[in-house]
Amino acid sequence: MLTVPLEDEHGRAVTGIRVSLTDRCNFDCVYCHNEGLGDTRGPMEPHGEEMTTDEVIRLLEVVQEFDIEKVKFTGGEPMLRQDLAEIVRRVPEGMDVSLTTNGTFLPDRAEALADAGLERVNVSQDAIDPAAFAELTQSGAYDRVIEGVEAALAAGLTPVKLNMVVMEPTAEYVPRMVDHVGKNDGLQLQLIEYMPEIAGHPEWAIEIDRVHEWLAERATRVERREMHDRQRYYVTESGDAETPSIGNGDPDGPASGDGMVEIVDPVENPQFCANCHRVRVTHDGQFKGCLNRHDDHRSMGGMSREEIRATFRETVANRVPFYGEYMIEADGEWVRNEADVDRPVAAADDD
Repeated sequence: MLTVPLEDEHGRAVTGIRVSLTDRCNFDCVYCHNEGLGDTRGPMEPHGEEMTTDEVIRLLEVVQEFDIEKVKFTGGEPMLRQDLAEIVRRVPEGMDVSLTTNGTFLPDRAEALADAGLERVNVSQDAIDPAAFAELTQSGAYDRVIEGVEAALAAGLTPVKLNMVVMEPTAEYVPRMVDHVGKNDGLQLQLIEYMPEIAGHPEWAIEIDRVHEWLAERATRVERREMHDRQRYYVTESGDAETPSIGNGDPDGPASGDGMVEIVDPVENPQFCANCHRVRVTHDGQFKGCLNRHDDHRSMGGMSREEIRATFRETVANRVPFYGEYMIEADGEWVRNEADVDRPVAAADDD
């Protein structure tokens, strides 16, 4: 086994991989971009385009040769895969395993997934309000999601990260979500900047600096995370009785009243892209070097080990920072880098 990470020509070592297990979903979120593919979900029934259990594991075994340390399973809704626990159980030893989910299936399956080796979950939750949640997700599953978070905490899948997309339809709910993590042990909050480039509706975008400024005033302390140069804000409970208390949390997690809120702000952010260390895999077995790009998908064909290995090398070799290289700033606008239009496809290094 090589156990040597691959680097692209910008010096970015790839250490993590996000694997979409399905494009199916039981929600219809208004901002869905389906891992950068656009809102193109397939039928709810399983279909032949999805990678099989064996193909997913073969993929992970191969990329581990290149020192991939972490895998996050995504979708669609990955828990629509009935073989999810088997996939988690068979992930190569030593690889950190996490999951992004809407949480609706966690009440019945969190414990089994934890027993299989799942370490953490991210749960999409855009509001502490049933009516607003229903409008944003086009579902009536609010109570089920809350139960799912409780189940994840009880199963030890901590910290449970709540993913909230910050945009005009959700901005008013940010303070209550911040209070929510401030009063519940084991919860963290990721405020994710809305990405109109891949989700549409540019009128929904807000200035994320406003959120940074508000959190800086609200936080008891602030730290900077090396990955992506992200800001972390630690908040105390504000005493809002309307935010629910759930579970007992992780006794080894952050103390009550010291919730962590992190802002994920990739839009027009060269620093964020310059620190990207992950590659994505689509549900139908294609490597994707960048969330924002649609012209860098590379099929693994029949997904033999040789094909996976060669395609992974080629994908990494051709990664560029979306902002700062693929898109550059000119006269105050972000435009496609003309030098990249005729950029030759890099050959994979065979050493």
